[in-house]
Amino acid sequence: MPPEKLLQTVWQHQRLRRDELKTAAGRRLRVLHPGFASAEGGPDFRGAVLQFDQAPPVSGDVEIDLQSSGWHAHGHDQNPSFKNVILHVVWETAKPNPQVPAVLALQSVLDAPLAELALALENEAGLPEALRGQCASPLRELAAAQLSEILRAAAQVRFQIKAEAMRARAKAVGWEQTLWENLFRALGYKHNVWPMLNLAETKSRWLPGAGSALEIQTRLLGVSGLLPAELTRAEKSADTFLRRAWDGWWRDRDAFESCVLPRALWKLHGLRPANHPQRRLALAAHWLASGQLVAKIGDWGAAADPQVSPTRWVASLHAIFWVERDEFWSWHWTFKSARLAQPQPLLGAARVTDLAVNVVLPWLWIRAQEGGNETFQREVERRFFAWPAAEDNSVLKLARQRLLGTTNARLLKGAAEQQGLMQIVRDFCAHSNAICADCRFPDLVRSWRTN
Repeated sequence: MPPEKLLQTVWQHQRLRRDELKTAAGRRLRVLHPGFASAEGGPDFRGAVLQFDQAPPVSGDVEIDLQSSGWHAHGHDQNPSFKNVILHVVWETAKPNPQVPAVLALQSVLDAPLAELALALENEAGLPEALRGQCASPLRELAAAQLSEILRAAAQVRFQIKAEAMRARAKAVGWEQTLWENLFRALGYKHNVWPMLNLAETKSRWLPGAGSALEIQTRLLGVSGLLPAELTRAEKSADTFLRRAWDGWWRDRDAFESCVLPRALWKLHGLRPANHPQRRLALAAHWLASGQLVAKIGDWGAAADPQVSPTRWVASLHAIFWVERDEFWSWHWTFKSARLAQPQPLLGAARVTDLAVNVVLPWLWIRAQEGGNETFQREVERRFFAWPAAEDNSVLKLARQRLLGTTNARLLKGAAEQQGLMQIVRDFCAHSNAICADCRFPDLVRSWRTN
């Protein structure tokens, strides 16, 4: 039996006798697009476009297992992440599964012997040429300066959308609260944005009276529903900290009961330990305890100096968000992890760029616009377009392969071009499907090239 990884590669490159595909129920299957490999758990491929018999094409996810029994054995039938699966691909002959729309066995429909495919696909990486977006070809024909111009224009749109959303929110809750809400959102990453935002929105209810970082951590952990109910009994320092936290939460929880979030609201599976929301809440507690973060960000924005390099701007903003040392969280990734040999920062340099381009710079820019300070606005824009590139992520990786035909992250020069590419995905790819049906972006690129 082949390794599952090989089956995934065979499916992605469609090394199949495509005109002979039939499901276990006998329905003819046409693969218009196999979908995009998922790097974040859940089904193996997202956004596939399939046609069964003469029915209209449908979009959904594809899961690949060696055996059809894997659907139950791996818990897919109980996992809501698999609710959009429209095809279960397996190796051996399979029977129809009433819990899956269709099942397809690959063993008899490969376009070459398995050993030959294993050798041919061994070093294949990235998206096959045939599966790239319809805009990939016209984008490839652009000069480097033209591509940069498109990305920067899209980045400007994304920047202003963020800023306008902040202006709208500030009219209701004020500029300082708007900043806190957006900082909390950013700490939630994409999986825990909404519970983090909820905590920020109720800040005026659970924060008053808490002065120290420990007191604020205790309330945040309690209100979030992330305070463990039992001691670990394996890590003494964790149990000591947990007892102290519960000592505080016992006194406070009745007063804040209406703010408490259900633990099920948080997505914790698959997170890197350093990104666990418990640790992010500990960081936010230090920011709140300092009482100076908002003022420091304002001063940082007002310190205009065209001679300062982007590297120094990053370093100076990092210094504002930096937490010197936390007695527990600098030494532990989570409550259950062993004490680290060396203390680890609560905020890495890479996350500062995310905070800058998604929160700090748009917030400063829209405040300057509201105050009629065009000079300040131009300075904020200058920093945005000069800001170094952020960490790579799954959205950027797929977008580069699908639109730009490359796995090279260095093709994008800076954070603004990364933001521009993500905006193109949002404005066009997210409104089409994997075969780019009715997408206007390829024609827009062609017209850009001729202007």
